[in-house]
Amino acid sequence: MEPDLPSLAQLEAQARQRGLLLRLQVGRLAAVGWSLRVGVARRQAGGAQEERLVLLGELKGWALPTAAGLRLDTMRVQGEESAAVGALIWAASFAWALEATPCRRAQLLAIRDDDRQHRRLVRYFRQLGFEPLRELGGGAADLPARLLWGGAGLLMQGDCTEGLRRSARRLERR
Repeated sequence: MEPDLPSLAQLEAQARQRGLLLRLQVGRLAAVGWSLRVGVARRQAGGAQEERLVLLGELKGWALPTAAGLRLDTMRVQGEESAAVGALIWAASFAWALEATPCRRAQLLAIRDDDRQHRRLVRYFRQLGFEPLRELGGGAADLPARLLWGGAGLLMQGDCTEGLRRSARRLERR
């Protein structure tokens, strides 16, 4: 990995400095790949000296052992004071791929549930360095990919190093 890019350990330290907890849950997929879940939470005091974690965001995906094998599927960010959460999740996902897998490119789907939201997703993913790969529509030829991705939309691909660089810059500004 390039020396100017943060490592996963450095991202975890940055999260701690912000009062956040960054965790990755990685599993094996039938010995042919990995499942990935990245979560960011904040510790919150409860009653009677009890402390609980409040989930602020998470990303789910999987990776196959190929250069273009990272698949980023579902991302959610919620709650107050979550400005850095998305950038932290993206950066951690890309750093993990670069450090622990042969993956150098990632794919995701800008789902087309609503046209306005779809345009926002495409713009957001472009800011992370993703470029359109192909449209998944309603045709029979797209059915296997739609089943895999969970819907119709624009399939996009991005470089993990560039995604990490852009996410780290966003994180610095927040």
